Amino acid sequence: MKVITFYLPQFHRTPENDRWWGRGFTEWTNMKKAIPLFEGHYQPRIPLNGNYYCLTEVETLAWQAALARQYGIYGFCMYHYWFSGQKLLNRPLDLWLENPQIQLPFCLCWANETWTKSWNVNSTDDILILQEYGDQREWKEHFDYLYPFFADNRYIKIQNRPLFVLYRPELLKNRRDLLLFWDKLAKEKGLLGIAFAAQQRFFDVAKESDGDLFTYQIEYQPALAREQIGSLAAIDNGVRCIDYDIAWQAVLNFKPLNNKSIPGAFVDWDNTPRKGKKGVVFKGATPEKFKQYFAQQIQRAKSIYRQDMIFLFAWNEWSEGGYLEPDDKYQYSYLEAIRDTI
Repeated sequence: MKVITFYLPQFHRTPENDRWWGRGFTEWTNMKKAIPLFEGHYQPRIPLNGNYYCLTEVETLAWQAALARQYGIYGFCMYHYWFSGQKLLNRPLDLWLENPQIQLPFCLCWANETWTKSWNVNSTDDILILQEYGDQREWKEHFDYLYPFFADNRYIKIQNRPLFVLYRPELLKNRRDLLLFWDKLAKEKGLLGIAFAAQQRFFDVAKESDGDLFTYQIEYQPALAREQIGSLAAIDNGVRCIDYDIAWQAVLNFKPLNNKSIPGAFVDWDNTPRKGKKGVVFKGATPEKFKQYFAQQIQRAKSIYRQDMIFLFAWNEWSEGGYLEPDDKYQYSYLEAIRDTI
């Protein structure tokens, strides 16, 4: 079973984040200011031995890859940010590409959403950078940036087609034309095309007119679970809380959306480091529970979905509570749960 974990590259400084959030901002900034908001709330979450790493250090990338391999992770699905030719948070991805000694399979996911100050992608009042899609000239420029990744022998491919995930395909303007154009360019480069995958819950490849262009539908968890059980949230000192066991039961009861569905799984969820009391917390997560539920989802991947891979939230989404990297409290326990299950 190939376990592919989502990977966030926002653990290094950029000029844009310095300007928008203050000098020196990285994802660690949110983590260091996090506080417990109710009794028993697990915050702040501190990386083991205070390892507030920087993703512009090749040694850090190599450490992550080695750790993932050691505990049975097949590869990373790395978020890629492109705004009309402007790249954000691209340095870790570029370093990964430039250093073939970092041996771990990977693929890219275009996180094609507008960035806002409130971390609310639907907001129009506090836009930091607008996501637009341009014309064929820009599509070609974007493909030319992506192609060296696609051509890399570490890049995850499906029958010689690079796996490229679209976070919000329903937002893409001229979607069919864009995907056909990229597929044509890939074939001109000697590939057999591109294996496109849809990630977010707002898009069903079986119902869309261009769903035939998608190879996979990723069931992004815990987003789907939250959508189903959000009404069961309880309020603890002003914070919306959902029981971890109930969330996982929703995942395990979920039926494939279509015959292209890839099952999802999650480690935990707590986005209060970003959103404070406007965030949502899953209460009751432990490595032991995760191991039990993850093992069941692996079996469902085989028997119900008939797939040999699963997408997991996440490798390092610290500000949303979804991470496998070791912290001071649980150390390597979540990684050990993966290793023991696989």
